[in-house]
Amino acid sequence: MNTRMRRAAVAVAATTMAVSLAACGSAKESGDKATTDSGKKGDDLKIGLLLPENVTARYEKFDKPIIEKKVSELTGGKAEVVYANAKQDATLQSQQVDTMITNKVDALIIDAVDAKAIENSVKKAKDEGIPVVAFDRLAEGPIDAYTSFDNEEVGRVQGTALLEALGDAAKPTIVMMNGSITDPNAALFKKGAKSVLDGKVTYGKEYDTKEWKPENANANMEGAITALGKDKIAGVYSANDGMAGGIIQALKSAGISKLPPVTGQDAELAGVQRIVTGEQFMSVYKPYPQEGIVAAEMAVALAKGEKLDTIATSKVDNAGTKGIATVLVPVVSLTKENIKDTVIKDGIYTLDEICTAKYKAACDAAGLK
Repeated sequence: MNTRMRRAAVAVAATTMAVSLAACGSAKESGDKATTDSGKKGDDLKIGLLLPENVTARYEKFDKPIIEKKVSELTGGKAEVVYANAKQDATLQSQQVDTMITNKVDALIIDAVDAKAIENSVKKAKDEGIPVVAFDRLAEGPIDAYTSFDNEEVGRVQGTALLEALGDAAKPTIVMMNGSITDPNAALFKKGAKSVLDGKVTYGKEYDTKEWKPENANANMEGAITALGKDKIAGVYSANDGMAGGIIQALKSAGISKLPPVTGQDAELAGVQRIVTGEQFMSVYKPYPQEGIVAAEMAVALAKGEKLDTIATSKVDNAGTKGIATVLVPVVSLTKENIKDTVIKDGIYTLDEICTAKYKAACDAAGLK
């Protein structure tokens, strides 16, 4: 793992420890053989890690190395992380779970491509005594533990920022670019955003964007511009930074010189750079190191047959499982004003990575020196 990621992991380790010590929740008392105290294992573990895609930068740049590092730390370097990326293919991810089961992993961390489609795979794992941690998205099935960000709060943060950018205009017309319907987080982002926006804006057009793909957001935005008129769009709610990039490209291609405020999420490098230049209004910074550290702690504890009383801080339910041990990590609204105090301070990016030659003048103007 590179130096930057080591800094990032170290920067949040103390926070995570404090969260752990303050924990008040407990693991689901289900009597499953994977979550009881019997048959405890040592540090020689095999942890399966299944991530959903590799287009969004965070999964392989942040999540994978952070989880690998923390699993190693927790087991004295004895545990192995077995990794697979589904490349946005739910069928492939199900096959990857089957492979993990065949390879007899001791626990699974799954960020589901499709939260419902993965249910049978989760059941298969549980039938083999393999505990499952739902990472970032709450999958269906008999999940043992879940860690993510407060996803409704993500939407509220986005909606609040958009209203601030829109100013005092009476019910301005916006385009709502939500994420994929296969991702339960997308529905939570939408719910949170609308709890802030409803009654204060007019939804000119609204889309659920297939597979979160920037090119699909771009096509949707082109349709919205055609339907509404390029001078009638006061702002755009974009559920993440990748889609924001596609949206902004559509706006620029339509000849809109004064871009409306566009939201985002994930603090991707390209998104941060667009914020510096003013093309994108904001993003949501989610401290990936803390989420990854918690997922690793949960997986190792469950693999060893331990309960999660000292890790989990709350509980959630999915459609079929009640009282899933949960840790939700706080989020931050990222704007031009706090780039230095968030992604740079936490070691996610260096000043040089953000302020390349192309962005130097904008960085100087924003006080990023």
